[in-house]
Amino acid sequence: MTSSPANFRGVVIGGSAGSLDAFNTILSGLPGDFPVPIILVQHRASDDNGFLASFLDDNCKLSVSEAEPGDLATAGCVHVAPAGYHLLVETDGSFALTIDPKYNYVRPAIDILFESAADYYDEALLGVLLTGGSDDGTMGLKRIKELGGTTIVQDPERAEAYLMPRSAIAAGVADHVVSLDKIDKKICDILGVEQ
Repeated sequence: MTSSPANFRGVVIGGSAGSLDAFNTILSGLPGDFPVPIILVQHRASDDNGFLASFLDDNCKLSVSEAEPGDLATAGCVHVAPAGYHLLVETDGSFALTIDPKYNYVRPAIDILFESAADYYDEALLGVLLTGGSDDGTMGLKRIKELGGTTIVQDPERAEAYLMPRSAIAAGVADHVVSLDKIDKKICDILGVEQ
């Protein structure tokens, strides 16, 4: 079962090696009045000091900031997992940050965000998995699909690091396999949003 465009309430995006340019490519192609919140997680060093959110905020029409504990995801905003913390969506839709042990050798982990977001948004969630050099994100996309959500995976043949998208495709959890330059359009098409 796949959600109709009007029913989507959230988008989660995860990436690792090579994903800074990928995030920038996607977000810069989305309109400033994007109708649902975007929650984003990237594997990166714990001394990032807010660079990712600041860089993306400077380069796209959406408001981008690091997620804070207790905040609610807001339409038209991109909420970024802070470096060194797992980001979760709680049962009331608010954010939680944890310093629980690394998962898939990383913190923040994509699976942890994707699985908790799937549990909150159910079929109203769109998950996007990008370039990366591990299998993190595959189980998160599986959970999104199990609960009726929709998934997009970057085409591994044109990804900077192919292991992460290839893992998701091999596991059968990719509804759409899309080249990076077309992911923004695919997101808008699925949600029924004009670019």
